[in-house]
Amino acid sequence: MDVKNLFANLGAAQGGEAFLTMFENANAKIERIFSHAHASPADFWYDQEEDEWVVVLRGAAILEFTDRDPVELIEGDYLTIPRHVKHRVARTSEATIWLAVHIR
Repeated sequence: MDVKNLFANLGAAQGGEAFLTMFENANAKIERIFSHAHASPADFWYDQEEDEWVVVLRGAAILEFTDRDPVELIEGDYLTIPRHVKHRVARTSEATIWLAVHIR
């Protein structure tokens, strides 16, 4: 077993996002997302095949949805985005660290 640190090696995410898969099997995928003042393109929507549970560990973010009000997340906030609920990142703070769990 190797002990690793969630906050180590964040990489460069200048104006974008950096993804790191931390665990994956047939049922789930856990990834760390580092966002640096990021926003999805205006015409882009995630439309995922699996449910996604996300938590903001550091920073803040606003998520937009096609069929519901935007959601603002601050450190410690989490939510579940059901499969095929179209969403995108409206914006994040300068250094936002998320943990995302995709449940297949």
